[in-house]
Amino acid sequence: MAPLPGIFISHGSPMLALEPDAPAHRFLKGLSGLLERPTAILAVSAHWETPRPALSLAAQPRTIHDFRGFPPALFAMQYPAPGAPALAERAGALLAQAGLEVAYSGERGLDHGAWTPLSLAWPAADIPVTQLSVQPQLDAAHHAAVGAALRPLRDEGVLVLGSGSFSHNLYEFRGQDPAAPSPAWVTVFADWMRQALLEGRYDDLLAWERLAPEAKRNHPTPEHLWPLYTALGTGTPGKPARLLHSSTDRAILAMDAFAFA
Repeated sequence: MAPLPGIFISHGSPMLALEPDAPAHRFLKGLSGLLERPTAILAVSAHWETPRPALSLAAQPRTIHDFRGFPPALFAMQYPAPGAPALAERAGALLAQAGLEVAYSGERGLDHGAWTPLSLAWPAADIPVTQLSVQPQLDAAHHAAVGAALRPLRDEGVLVLGSGSFSHNLYEFRGQDPAAPSPAWVTVFADWMRQALLEGRYDDLLAWERLAPEAKRNHPTPEHLWPLYTALGTGTPGKPARLLHSSTDRAILAMDAFAFA
């Protein structure tokens, strides 16, 4: 089995799970066809924030509906995948070897950053999955180092799946239609980030807050970008990313996805 790439996807609104006409929904429905079947999945979700990297040891992770104001059909969704406590311990050991302090949770389930894309890509919920948190108070270099420490998992059939959002400023949401066009401040940021990733400009990407146009407006807080950097870190140093998907959701959410080999 060839090493699996690290993957970053943008999960957008939780409604993505119920919107079959959305381009990102269709992309995620076909994601499993782009990869060999993983032995297990390590999901890095923007919606689990901790002071240091944390991993879930839950044997049967519950489906967490960590949102409000959405239709009952969304709250009824369940993703009963088995947990992957052995993978969590293996990942924790790799992080510790890299000098990173690690925490564990015996109870953490799957938040919508994990189960929304997984329910589309692997609807049978038959691949073991565990979650890894992000550290919003730390920086891009830290999250890339987390990914680099986890790189050996790719040779073990594990899919490291970063789930965040290529742009994420909900303060700018005004009830836009899902297919509404993006404003210039989203487009210019997404174009810069995409080009830097496709050209393998690693140092520029680490300095995204300073170099990317409209960086702060697209990410007033950075947690939705950190899973991208963890996926980036799992890739071969200096190798350009591969673009898997690009679209927008509700004008302000860039939905790009990338593979790092």
